[in-house]
Amino acid sequence: MTTTLRTLYDTDYALWTQTMAKYLRQRDLDALDVENLAEEIESLGKRDRRELVSRLEVLLMHLLKWQHQSQKRSTSWQITIKEQRRQIARILSDSPSLKPYLATEFANCYQEARDMAVDETGLDRSSFPENCEWTIEQVSDRAFWPEP
Repeated sequence: MTTTLRTLYDTDYALWTQTMAKYLRQRDLDALDVENLAEEIESLGKRDRRELVSRLEVLLMHLLKWQHQSQKRSTSWQITIKEQRRQIARILSDSPSLKPYLATEFANCYQEARDMAVDETGLDRSSFPENCEWTIEQVSDRAFWPEP
């Protein structure tokens, strides 16, 4: 691998990705920037995990608000809840191996969502259950809308 290719990763990432794709298609394995390529592939999985957690936190926060501030329910909250469910389903459809990860992170996501709900609503932390009262299946179910 040339010095130019080694520095390309740091100086022009877009060109580096196109160059790596070209070498892969040509099966020119000796030309590949293997270390950076492996790092990028690993980061793709991490990105999906981060997005999944982020979307679950937003979903849980809006479900908490939906349940605990029923007088303030809005179309915007409803749209956000539906969109988070859609995107979570899409990520899991593309990467089914992340489903167990979602299950292991569910309790942590709930705690983050609870904190966000406190910040957004101004309600006392004790207004929201300490532990999530819903299952991951309920939260993911498009027909599930918690009542007060």
